[in-house]
Amino acid sequence: MNQRVKIDTARTPDGGEMALYKHDRDFSIQINGHDLMHSRQHESELELARLGCAHLAGLKAPSILIGGLGMGYTLRQALDMLSPNTQVVVGELLGAVVKWNREFLGELNSQPLDDKRVDLKTGDIVELILHSKNRFDAILIDIDNGPNAITDSGNRRLYGREGIWACRNALRAQGCLAVWSAEPSKKFERLLMSCGFHVRRFRAPAYNGSKAPSRFIWVASENESLLPPGGGEPHLPPKNESKENSSRRPRQRR
Repeated sequence: MNQRVKIDTARTPDGGEMALYKHDRDFSIQINGHDLMHSRQHESELELARLGCAHLAGLKAPSILIGGLGMGYTLRQALDMLSPNTQVVVGELLGAVVKWNREFLGELNSQPLDDKRVDLKTGDIVELILHSKNRFDAILIDIDNGPNAITDSGNRRLYGREGIWACRNALRAQGCLAVWSAEPSKKFERLLMSCGFHVRRFRAPAYNGSKAPSRFIWVASENESLLPPGGGEPHLPPKNESKENSSRRPRQRR
């Protein structure tokens, strides 16, 4: 059996080390020695596209945004689902991830970045969303490990109120936001609902198999009828709890 080989390294905005490894035909990416993604565990990345783009079936020219390139699985699934006239904007902060996809990881998914429908943008995803009012029919977010298990502090902005409101404003009237997470988060569900979204929570396996660990995907839309069937319906806390929590929030200076 071949040993795992470190192919390349790069620095994250926080100053951490991100490393690309290969073991036989599999690839993995680590940050500071902790696994961030693995090519064997990609089923939930495919499901992110299936759930987030389910309402687009039959549209001739949808426009979607994928936040986080990863290993290209979500992008590949979206391209396979959608029409030849689709526009897919991919926002990726780290140039090293783009480089690794072009040089190594593209073989996993038939080189999705070479598809003429793809418009790759490198930089801060929140800034991209803020400048995209009423532009997208779907926004698919898979950045870091989700809203709770964050390895890069700069990603907190995306999963906070500013980022969610930016996503809502960037969606068209019949649009959906889908967010991937390694962990459940009642707090994030409540944030989505407080921003005017109807929400469904779905479990997805990391890989195909009865004992595969669960990942979580939220699909949110202003139009409840656009949400895919199934999943769990989050609930807001009781009114008394909401008032109690809000009273504890410090007032912002004006």
